[in-house]
Amino acid sequence: MPAPARGTPGTPDVLAAEQRHLDRARAELVRMREHTLSLTADGGDPIADAALARVLDRRAASLVDDPATALFFGRTDHDSGEVLHIGRRHVTDAAGDPVVVDWRADVSRGFYRASRAERGDVRLRRRFGVEHGRLTAHEDEHLTDPAPGEDERASAILAREIERPRSGPMRDIVATIQPEQDALVRADAATTVCVQGAPGTGKTAVGLHRAAWLLYAHRERLTRQGVLVVGPNTAFLQHIGAVLPALGEVRVEQRTVTGLVTAPGGGRKDVAVRAAEPAAVAALKGDARMAEVARRAVWSAVGDPAHVLDGGAFVLPRGSRRWRVPGYRVRELLDDLAGRGIRYGAARALLPQRLAHAVLQLFEAAGDSPDDAVQDAVARSADVKRAVNRLLPAQDAAKVLHRLLSDAEFLTACSGGVLDDAGRELLLWERPPRSAGTARWSDADAVLIDEIADQLTRTPSRAHVVLDEAQDLSPMQLRAVGRRCSTGAATVLGDIAQGTTPWSARSWPEVLEHLGKPGGHVEVLDRGFRVPSAVIDYAARLLPAIAPELSVPRSVRPDPGRLDVLAVDADAGEDALARAVAVVADLLRGDGSIGLVVADTTTDAAAGALAAAGVPATRLDAVHEDDGLPERVSLVPATLVKGLEFDRVVVLEPADVVAGEPDERTGLRRLYVALTRAVSALTVVHARPLPEQLR
Repeated sequence: MPAPARGTPGTPDVLAAEQRHLDRARAELVRMREHTLSLTADGGDPIADAALARVLDRRAASLVDDPATALFFGRTDHDSGEVLHIGRRHVTDAAGDPVVVDWRADVSRGFYRASRAERGDVRLRRRFGVEHGRLTAHEDEHLTDPAPGEDERASAILAREIERPRSGPMRDIVATIQPEQDALVRADAATTVCVQGAPGTGKTAVGLHRAAWLLYAHRERLTRQGVLVVGPNTAFLQHIGAVLPALGEVRVEQRTVTGLVTAPGGGRKDVAVRAAEPAAVAALKGDARMAEVARRAVWSAVGDPAHVLDGGAFVLPRGSRRWRVPGYRVRELLDDLAGRGIRYGAARALLPQRLAHAVLQLFEAAGDSPDDAVQDAVARSADVKRAVNRLLPAQDAAKVLHRLLSDAEFLTACSGGVLDDAGRELLLWERPPRSAGTARWSDADAVLIDEIADQLTRTPSRAHVVLDEAQDLSPMQLRAVGRRCSTGAATVLGDIAQGTTPWSARSWPEVLEHLGKPGGHVEVLDRGFRVPSAVIDYAARLLPAIAPELSVPRSVRPDPGRLDVLAVDADAGEDALARAVAVVADLLRGDGSIGLVVADTTTDAAAGALAAAGVPATRLDAVHEDDGLPERVSLVPATLVKGLEFDRVVVLEPADVVAGEPDERTGLRRLYVALTRAVSALTVVHARPLPEQLR
């Protein structure tokens, strides 16, 4: 039965009228798409025709209706008598009048933020319940004249939408955005926003919806420069991958940090990551000090005129004369370029003109009056090109790093006063590969290559970057992401309590500094809308041990959810893994997604146990970007669970999850992440003793 409306008589009549409006909106959307398909791409020339055709194709694709959802989820009535239906896209009638208003439009703010204390001109807010694309219920909130008891009743439709079981990837939250979330989504485009969000506060959704809002509000610039979403792993990107397309935004690049720095483009070559390395080595390679080492390594290639030029000076034969720029003058030109803070590649591009200008000064001193054409001709001459290649030889980023990690003398020269002998010994390869082309690069190496490449040639900047799970990135990884938004802003998302890498951030100002956004605004979200109180209260027992400076998150959902802690008696022959698989099989009788979270070392055994029990499952450590929809059951190694959520979660052997990390604090943080992935119910299965905080 649909929930009764609050303070709204005649619910069936209201629903019938609203359903007619929905049917009309669908018909208008069909008309808009048919009109778009009827247009001819005539731009005046073949290139313009092709570009216009692509625009029309994208426009037509964005107007495809999804019959499983409603075109609108809410409505606002205004003092002026205007009525706005709020939905995922803008729909107009043939006269151009709005039938549905895009949730991102400025006039839609009232649906999310209006209150009795600050209502603007909104007098009524209506929410709709939707099932299979049809309206099934409505609730009214009167902001000027509330009905008796209306203040005390929470929105049943809102709660039902938040708690709705799901299968497959993450959904958008346009129907459930809360006022504090909406303020972050609509923050100024030039502002870098950092969100410290406890589990279930919707920080990832806020970041994705902010990207969608920015593309709506600043379409031309953001489409031209691009929007980038950076996530922790491929499984996470698959989980969130459907959100932006559902909001009509399909041209947003989504990558992991490794995928970002290894992708060719912007003058960079493809870098294949094929090696793992000890955490201590990766931590040092990710240290912010390595940026200075990389800079020195690049600029160490600058040649000494006394050694690389014939006779120690630049000599230009011209006619019967030889014009000589002395070595000290060439050195001044090089020092000036190096001191300007420009990229090495830019210095290589500028040096020919600098040398040519020095030669022209000699011409003028001899009584000649050369013009710009003469200077350009000198700059393009073979003699100048040869001198530039000796003074500023071309470099390859991978080759520079290969030399740093192979040549002890070179590393010492580049790291003096920055690293100590122990650090240099840690960095050097025990058995260096013959060349950069045969090297087995690690994730941290790829980031260093990206740093060196940026010293050579400036990295192209996007208009906006959304960075999730930022607390887990090393300073060098943050620099790599920051380069991608050097001329734009960023939305930085994470939770200090969920930091699980050896280089996890200690504070958000530290993260923003490395990202190149020290003036970013930090906002705290601690009201949980996704994780029920039974689950978050249980997991929060770990906070004093892992992040004592953070406040305990609060679940605001009326449904407390369910928590079951099942102890298995191994001495009596019971098997914890078999019990966990049996719990998963039983949960399959209900609706929604299920995540079985295990210690990484248990993944193979768990996969075998699920298969033996006939439980189809997607193993998330074997997921590829082009894989199809996952099974309802996901087998998740604990190191990959961050950022994901499931309706029901089964965590096997918390003690093993903790033991899988290099220290107890990191292990407890990993366990905190695993325990907070459940939207409805959490089951903990253990034979080994639980951590003392959970007993």
